Amino acid sequence: MSSTTVSAPTHPSVRNFGGVTFGRVLKSEWIKITTVPSTVILLAITAVIMVGLAALSAWSTTVLAEMMANTPEGVDMAGTPEPASIAGTVPGSGLIFGQLLVASLAVVLIASEWGTGMIRSTMVAVPTRIPALVAKNLVFAVIAFIVGAGSAFLGYLVAQPILATQDLTFSLTDDGILLHIINTGSVLALVAILAMSIGTLLRNTAGGVVTSIGLLMVLPILLLIFSSIADWIPDAGRFLPSSGGEQMVAIDIMPDAFNQWQGALVLGGWALVLFIASLFVTKARDI
Repeated sequence: MSSTTVSAPTHPSVRNFGGVTFGRVLKSEWIKITTVPSTVILLAITAVIMVGLAALSAWSTTVLAEMMANTPEGVDMAGTPEPASIAGTVPGSGLIFGQLLVASLAVVLIASEWGTGMIRSTMVAVPTRIPALVAKNLVFAVIAFIVGAGSAFLGYLVAQPILATQDLTFSLTDDGILLHIINTGSVLALVAILAMSIGTLLRNTAGGVVTSIGLLMVLPILLLIFSSIADWIPDAGRFLPSSGGEQMVAIDIMPDAFNQWQGALVLGGWALVLFIASLFVTKARDI
């Protein structure tokens, strides 16, 4: 009788992937955001609209310059800003619409995870929760900055031939121009964090979009309408996030107005407070 030796079954070696690190969480959030076709398309549309509005703003500035130089009506337009000063703000003239689209997309990216229940998978993979939320905000803020600053730079390039028809061209090295282009991206990055934090707090897409747009677009209009009722209303309006963003991209600072860095503190303060609140609520509440 022969005996056979049965070898022990072999198992594939278990690879040590090193656990969850912030770099891997960051990579997963990058993949989640950049592999959704609708997100990429909406970001591309945002860039196209911002560049198109810069071209349209350049054209309207040349029309104003021609009118002021060659018509009796233009000569009488006392108090109208000089076309040369308006031309410097052309690259970032699509910022308002950029804020609208970026804020809406930021809310959708985070609130839809709660709506579909996908946030449970994310938080199971990252039980401490905070790194996942930080990574999501960081990734989309960087994307928003690239879209904003890139669109402003392309708007600068597109606008130069149009402005040249009235000798209104300017250089990137002129005072405030480069900061204006960079801060167009910085404003969109801070707006992305602000809106994503609101979406995290409300966990509802429609409510988050309405609240973000109301804070950025509707509240400044209401304060302007009621500014004559009390003296403190115009002063309070300077501390709105939209006012901070406007001052960040301003070329010429009006007397008693915030400068670019003070505007950054206003908008950055809103984004930071809401971001910290969203971290605290996400850590404390059930998923």
